[in-house]
Amino acid sequence: MPSFPRNAEKALADSQLRFNLRKATHTIRARRGAVVSELPDWHELRAAGRSIKDDVLRNLDRYLVQAEEAVVRAGGHVHWASDAAEANRIVTGLVKATGETRVMKVKSMVTQEIGLNEALEREGVTAYETDLAELIVQLGDDWPSHILVPAIHRNRSEIREIFMEHMGEWGRPAPEGLSDDPHALADAARLHLRERFLSTKVGVSGANFLIAETGTLVVLESEGNGRMCLTLPQTLISVVGIEKILPTWRDLEVFLQLLPRSSTGERMNPYTSMWAGATEGQEFHLVLLDNGRTKVLADEIGRQALRCIRCSACLNVCPVYERVGGHAYGSVYPGPIGAILTPLMRGMESELDASLPYASSLCGACYDVCPVAIDIPEVLVHLRSKAPHAPAERAGLGAAGWVLGRSVRLRTAQRLAAHLRGLVPKTRLPGPGAAWTATRDVPEVPPESFRDWWRRTQEGGR
Repeated sequence: MPSFPRNAEKALADSQLRFNLRKATHTIRARRGAVVSELPDWHELRAAGRSIKDDVLRNLDRYLVQAEEAVVRAGGHVHWASDAAEANRIVTGLVKATGETRVMKVKSMVTQEIGLNEALEREGVTAYETDLAELIVQLGDDWPSHILVPAIHRNRSEIREIFMEHMGEWGRPAPEGLSDDPHALADAARLHLRERFLSTKVGVSGANFLIAETGTLVVLESEGNGRMCLTLPQTLISVVGIEKILPTWRDLEVFLQLLPRSSTGERMNPYTSMWAGATEGQEFHLVLLDNGRTKVLADEIGRQALRCIRCSACLNVCPVYERVGGHAYGSVYPGPIGAILTPLMRGMESELDASLPYASSLCGACYDVCPVAIDIPEVLVHLRSKAPHAPAERAGLGAAGWVLGRSVRLRTAQRLAAHLRGLVPKTRLPGPGAAWTATRDVPEVPPESFRDWWRRTQEGGR
């Protein structure tokens, strides 16, 4: 995958993409602002959410064992996966043990993170997405570009074309003469998915939260597809990141206020599904996934990224995301949170991952709207110090500090710069400064420094 700057350059050339993103993000942003302003204790809720998640991270080992014991008591089975490969082996093994070749999924970012659909396909199992936006992405052979609205980069005319061309390849085709009216598109998806819900015996889900006290898993969604995926299948497999823990049932109350307002701009999400262990004869398996999370936990500054509740509020206010979209980040986690979470979990060895901490203007809007107060700019700067070219930056800053540390050195440097001003390029600097000056004019070096000017015009005139 190319670096973020190259991906962004390609995205910026797509005017339709920029229009779609601007319209969608501004709409969600305005709705969020309206419902947040209704709560006089929003800042207290935000502080409570941060405190609860920090407690989880400090005591994660204890809460995970507590959650496992509660799930087992309720008749469920718990599996531990250290990385994506192990998680995929566990899930594909469980699906194949049922004898089924089809599974239906409720929207789950963690299964996208590990590439579960592709792993199932290699074993002859087809995964059907049931979230409307995920369905659009799957039918269009596309990649999600937003945490909350994976198909945010598509407008309704594009969605109609995708339904007409590809829906029949996955099941019930789109009706003849389908228009791009949102209600008509939703009806077409509903008819297509209803057939899938009633005929598929294995469901795969993620979870927004896992309550350690009771072993209860919680999924919040807006369409009802999650409820169908969680209750109809004979076998349910939930893949959950280990950071999704909440200590007690009471803690959930805080996040049921924070998450809907921050994500969809609603006071309460339409569907909140909760289950603990096996229910009504259903076989339940919980796969607890690490996949780099304990490595993030060891980073004193970066670990705050594990507080994230995947609300996407930071994406909707980010001026960078608004212009380039999610695909430029090259990860299932786009936007400001993806710019820190992805390199924290995957490392910064690849060209793409090393470039992600620079995919930000450091304006701080992401921190202002984060419902659990993740200081994303702080983590971005922290990661920049670990980038492969960071030693050169540190050397440059060290040299600047040495010059600025003594007035005699600064005076000498200024006079030297004035004498050599004719050698400074007029348009573009070479080497590391080339990218910065490609769209900016190089400032002219003045013929004399302020110190010399002051001495000549003020001190000498007394």
